[in-house]
Amino acid sequence: MSTEPETTQDGEPGAPGAETPGGGDTGAGADGGTDGGSTATAEGAETPEGVESPEGAAKQLSEAAAELAAQRLERERIARRKAEKQGPVAAGGKLSGTAAELLAAVRAVESGEKPATTAFRAPEPAPRATVPEPARRPEPAPAAAPSAPAPETVGTVSAVLVEGGAPDTLAPQVAEVLGEGADERLREDPWQLLRVPGVRPEQADGFARALLGAECGPDDERRGRALTVWLLDQAAIAGHTALDAPALTAALAQRSVPDPDAAVQSALAEGEALLFQDALDSPAPAQEDDEEGEERPVRVLVGLERYALAEESLADGLARVVNSLPKEDTADWPSAAASASGSAAELIRAVAGHSIVLHTGGEASRAEAAALVVAAGRLGLRAYAAAHTPDGRRRFAALLAHAQSSGGEVREAGEGALGGEEGVPGGTDRAAVTVAGLLAGAEGPGRDAEGTFSLDLLVVLDAPQLDVETAAMLAESLPDGARLVLSGDPGVLWSAGPGRVFADLLAARVWPQVASRTPDPGPIGELVSGIGIGELNQVEAPGKEVVIVPVRDAGEAVHRTVQLVADSVPRAFGIPAEQTQVITPGHGGAAGTRALNVALKERLNPGPGRFGGFDPGDRIAYSPEPGRTVPGLVVRADADGLHLECAGAPVVVPKDRVERSVRLGWALTAHQAVGLRLPAAVVVLPGDAAQSLTRPWIYTAFGRAERHLSVVHGVDQALARAVAEVPQKPRTTRLPALLKAQVPIPTPAN
Repeated sequence: MSTEPETTQDGEPGAPGAETPGGGDTGAGADGGTDGGSTATAEGAETPEGVESPEGAAKQLSEAAAELAAQRLERERIARRKAEKQGPVAAGGKLSGTAAELLAAVRAVESGEKPATTAFRAPEPAPRATVPEPARRPEPAPAAAPSAPAPETVGTVSAVLVEGGAPDTLAPQVAEVLGEGADERLREDPWQLLRVPGVRPEQADGFARALLGAECGPDDERRGRALTVWLLDQAAIAGHTALDAPALTAALAQRSVPDPDAAVQSALAEGEALLFQDALDSPAPAQEDDEEGEERPVRVLVGLERYALAEESLADGLARVVNSLPKEDTADWPSAAASASGSAAELIRAVAGHSIVLHTGGEASRAEAAALVVAAGRLGLRAYAAAHTPDGRRRFAALLAHAQSSGGEVREAGEGALGGEEGVPGGTDRAAVTVAGLLAGAEGPGRDAEGTFSLDLLVVLDAPQLDVETAAMLAESLPDGARLVLSGDPGVLWSAGPGRVFADLLAARVWPQVASRTPDPGPIGELVSGIGIGELNQVEAPGKEVVIVPVRDAGEAVHRTVQLVADSVPRAFGIPAEQTQVITPGHGGAAGTRALNVALKERLNPGPGRFGGFDPGDRIAYSPEPGRTVPGLVVRADADGLHLECAGAPVVVPKDRVERSVRLGWALTAHQAVGLRLPAAVVVLPGDAAQSLTRPWIYTAFGRAERHLSVVHGVDQALARAVAEVPQKPRTTRLPALLKAQVPIPTPAN
């Protein structure tokens, strides 16, 4: 039985119910089977992490465990808040017609009465009123590692899997997902197998037929409920936090569910999904004034509780940050702005008067964020900046050091992030952190007695990479009176996890937006800037900064890629192979990451792969958790597991996690490469990738190169067409509606 989820060539899952081609997998480094995305259980996956020495191993494991514990605690917190609400739908007293039937059906199901089976057809319910609640502060998370499934549980699950014709290698994952009594749960409901990342409906159907025999049928209520949850999981992998009810029922019908409405209502009754009614903007507001009592149009959505609660928590947290900004500020922001120039000065002035600021721009705009952090440090504020990747943290720390040294000596800032020794740029290392390290408490200021970050200003870099759960945890962890700056390039691919937080916040136009006027330099910067506005321009590259390498087929693409990495780029530019990143649209196919990595390993580091397919010196991509990829190198292997060096730190991956967490990393997908910048990049565009190309994918892939970009071009006119005509793939989220209801328009501070 294969356990590969449905993905497009780019690695992004297709729409629920649609069969999409390509090469996603559940193997290591795939970030859970998508192009840097999450698995069907997303952040629920375990995150093993260790280090080489016993002391270091304990440190790395505790940091990973702390991050997982922090996530669990946040989900429990918002779940408690959900339980305190009066009901799943806070409005509806004025409903009539089909809308009233829909709401009555849902409440009837919840009370145990017979549901109305046609409630989901052509819904027209009234808006769901959202009542803001006081934000509850997260508590410091204990560093307790999640317990592994008991061997006896794995054994009993294995027996059930074999009986149903499924591979017993799934037993540890099934035991982990279903918990104690997993074998009994599988016998009672074989479609529970769909909860395991990568298992497909047809595989679960075959497993159910083997266990249930004649009792198994497409109209089984258990099947409809499981498929409903599976489709919502697949939607989350594709980035949606919820699905339109008609789209969900249509997808269920494509999966041969005889009564899709009943399947959805069953999932609602069991609490495995939630129903939402979000008000839509009226197309004719003037008519509403003339027609009293007319109901506003709404959108009926169905989603998983974890993402719905995360969006509500994020909106609550942002509202609290806005309302808690002190009216009087003793910091001398005007002098700080006067010491800067251009967009940096504009950014400092915006932060002076507002609690939340959105900052947009390319790689060069990071210097403006660095100027802000340094200026805040000079004012005595505790300022930190969190990047998406360790590489991003390293680059930003260098910008901080430059900004600090070029602006003159920086005085001691008390307990501020830029304290350190007076005038020593090395103190900036503590101000640059990763988002994951900040949340886990492994980097940055730590948390105070109330569980909030001990800081005054947080700049979140790579903001488009924030999924809704991570963003919610950040917002809820900010102390009252703190300022938040979200900074990033809106042209890059969105987050691997569900949501489009940065895009939704920009579209809301509630907070100041500072657009950088600092262009990325050189021919590569000019090329990428044009792509960002939909133009694929020919640029002057006298130093061969940009080279197009045409190829006829995938085989030639692989051959030319290896030649470029191993010979041409090192010879022409002095850039060694280990500083060149290959980027391709998908994991599968004749020129996907798998094929390219095999060819590159054979040329650059041949070996038998005696350590689970790896050899010392192999370049790898390590996924400590779904949606996060860290490049590294294989050091060695022993009884403890596979020893890696990632971002300069030793990491040990236990043997049973290697297959899921580590893959060869000479070639990555664009989602995996987001947040990285290397001296050279080779972007491979095989012919079978033509239909999967989008402007953000091309923008992201091309923008990973600093000094040299080679494009192995086999898609003919599809490249220019994608740049001009194919925008970011849409995502369905509830955040815009929640922001309108909960976040007031801020007024500048005096």
